[in-house]
Amino acid sequence: MANAAEIAGNIKRRGLMLVISSPSGAGKSTIARNVLEADKAIGLSVSVTTRKRRPSEIEGVHYHFISIREFERMRDTDALLEWAEVHGNFYGTPREPVETAMAEGRDMLFDIDWQGAQQLQEKMSADVVSIFILPPSIDELQARLHRRAEDTEEVIQTRLANARAEIEHWREYDYVIVNDDLDRAFSSLKSIVSAERLRRDRRPGLFEFVNALMEETRR
Repeated sequence: MANAAEIAGNIKRRGLMLVISSPSGAGKSTIARNVLEADKAIGLSVSVTTRKRRPSEIEGVHYHFISIREFERMRDTDALLEWAEVHGNFYGTPREPVETAMAEGRDMLFDIDWQGAQQLQEKMSADVVSIFILPPSIDELQARLHRRAEDTEEVIQTRLANARAEIEHWREYDYVIVNDDLDRAFSSLKSIVSAERLRRDRRPGLFEFVNALMEETRR
């Protein structure tokens, strides 16, 4: 049996599911991108969607863009961990890559809405760390949507109309970050990830380590 010192440097843990939600324009995608660039131990859960691809988006990186028929097939065969209809389009999380990552101790980031977050909590609550991003004001939210310049005015107004209903779900999340300063919001999220990785119930390898410690006390 390995001694405690040998085990301490490689305590196995289960991966965590980092779920980030917000109204459109509150900054969750920017924060998520920064996290992925800064922490290579976190992978992105790439959702499937029936929405049309925006000019700045890359297939397989931002989303897997599929037909409604293919989406319905995945939904009906339980190949999706969660799915939702948002702004008239369907989004969903493929099941297999997530379950594989969790078992191997790899963390996965989910850039999804409150409907998807609810479903993940119901199915894999022990693995989920949920974070809701709030804008500093509705005026700023509207300004960010216009600065993005990727949606029509009609779509922007729809997103603003839906923002109130989305914000009402903030109480369902483990953590809430007000994105009035991107650097500060990013720092807060990094702190959350660091703490959650150290939780006892996410580190099954602690059992082996503690057993080794106890053996050493008997010598």
